[in-house]
Amino acid sequence: MAVGGVSGITDTSAIGRTRLAESFDTFLALLTTQLKNQDPLSPLDSNQFTQQIVQMTGVEQQLLTNDLLKSLVSNTSNGVSTAVSLIGKEVRAATVDAKLKDGQAAWIYTLPRDANDVKLEVVDSNGKTVRTLSAAEDGRKAGDHKVTWDGKDANGVKLPDGGVYSLKVSAKDSDFATVPSTVSIEGIVTGVEQSNGETLITVNGTPVLWNHITTIKQPQPATPPSEDAA
Repeated sequence: MAVGGVSGITDTSAIGRTRLAESFDTFLALLTTQLKNQDPLSPLDSNQFTQQIVQMTGVEQQLLTNDLLKSLVSNTSNGVSTAVSLIGKEVRAATVDAKLKDGQAAWIYTLPRDANDVKLEVVDSNGKTVRTLSAAEDGRKAGDHKVTWDGKDANGVKLPDGGVYSLKVSAKDSDFATVPSTVSIEGIVTGVEQSNGETLITVNGTPVLWNHITTIKQPQPATPPSEDAA
């Protein structure tokens, strides 16, 4: 969608608002002077200056409309409208961060080729490794691998919900060469917010840049419980 007209709207609104303020100040000054000097036997026609006030109010409403239009165009250009349409969808987003929720945090790491050794570190917001995990044998193969952390640190202490933790993946092949990896999270989009001019979606309680989404799909419907035979 082309959004080149935003600057034009902004300039027009700013100029119009300045001129409106100047005109309204001038109008009030003239009206005050006229009221002070009016002939008591021939008072001013109130309909005339009421009509002028109505006209100025109409101009102000148009300027407010321009401001609203500018906001709508801006929201479209920075991804808000697209992000809102994702609410309720299941997505995968490229991020190493996940929020500890209900005693768990989960990630997906992807290897482009088989690795001989894979080390997984759960790192807190201060950069401290709170838990080191060893990948299972099938977790060293090329492809996607899900990691679910139980929220416990290296001493077995349960950490409180709400903290954001990162997954650090270190993979080596049989020649001790580094195998690159990517990390992502999956979940239902439950919200959209803006922060510092960026549009964020909420996935499993974790804010993620909306343009880091790599996969979108409809959530699987819940399977109803089977009825016991009579």
